Amino acid sequence: MNAAQIEERLQQALSPSQLQVDDDSHLHAGHAGAREGRHFTVHISSARFAGLSRVAIHRLVYDSLGPLGAQGVHALAIVARVPDEG
Repeated sequence: MNAAQIEERLQQALSPSQLQVDDDSHLHAGHAGAREGRHFTVHISSARFAGLSRVAIHRLVYDSLGPLGAQGVHALAIVARVPDEG
């Protein structure tokens, strides 16, 4: 899975008002997990997050992407907000 594929899935599932997916894999070169897959950071803002706990938001993002390990993703950092949250 690459950044464009992550972005496409999140767009379809969560209709975010803002979305940026960064491939941070180069920052983890030599790290043991780098052999297991790529590293990404997702910055996302979606009205779907309103009223949800941080854990519930992260679960929603993960559920939208499916099984990451099987798709070559080792780590996913999530920065999530409700649109008016700032």
